Amino acid sequence: MSRIRGKDTKPELMVRRYLFSKGFRYRIHAPLPGRPDIVLPRYKAVVFVHGCFWHGHEGCAYFVVPKTNPEKWMTKINTNRSNDVKNISQLTFMGWRVFVVWECQLKKGRAEGTLAALAAAIRDRAEVEGVG
Repeated sequence: MSRIRGKDTKPELMVRRYLFSKGFRYRIHAPLPGRPDIVLPRYKAVVFVHGCFWHGHEGCAYFVVPKTNPEKWMTKINTNRSNDVKNISQLTFMGWRVFVVWECQLKKGRAEGTLAALAAAIRDRAEVEGVG
């Protein structure tokens, strides 16, 4: 457990590199509810990069309840899920747009499409706001 990282994970670094290469400038782990992985102040958007196991991604092959001490793990995962819902609702109430990228969406063959869709979604609102 001590080797499990909470920051600068491979999926998070992949998203950060992609966004930076597309011209996005961001802050990391800003003091907002839930400590979003990526904060884009210019676009009033935050990105959470969730690990499928730690956040209990339903229907995902990477989320399997461990056979040893399943009660403890499910309590932890359910706590993470409820914290995610609470943090997303707080950020939305504060006017932030929240994007969640799951670890499985960044695996082979899916990463480019996921990242391109994320960049487009972040930019969409900025273009609409800039028109009026």
